Amino acid sequence: MDKGIYCLVLKNPACTVQIGALGNLAFAAGWHCYIGSALGPGGLLRLERHMRLAEHRDKRSKWHIDYLLTDPRFRLEYAVYAQTQERLECRLAAALARGGPGVERFGCSDCNCPSHLLYRSKDPKDEIVVAFSGLGLSSRIKTIITPKAKGNV
Repeated sequence: MDKGIYCLVLKNPACTVQIGALGNLAFAAGWHCYIGSALGPGGLLRLERHMRLAEHRDKRSKWHIDYLLTDPRFRLEYAVYAQTQERLECRLAAALARGGPGVERFGCSDCNCPSHLLYRSKDPKDEIVVAFSGLGLSSRIKTIITPKAKGNV
């Protein structure tokens, strides 16, 4: 399978979620963008794992993003991804961080980034595509249909 990087885009109401060792984190209503790497075994098949978690919501959480994917208040809307052999997820997170706040320490326990989860008040699709392009990557968008999030989204 092809390797690469991706950005999952979730929509949610204002809520608080227990995120493993990070504890209870408050999330503003809006859109959250999670930047991840698909350079390991399986490559971009990792997106399929995320979609299954978001659809079935019955798996045990292992990674920070799993807690959001299995929370019924979060709806996985789409993923933007690109093929690459380079470790560019931190550069993508940094590029997107210039456009708004992140959730401190989320999804970055294996790097020195402040966050790999960023908040937006409106749909960030165009901004994400531009950030991928700025890294010299040709992105693709996969629309994802998951169960409707609970709450007013």
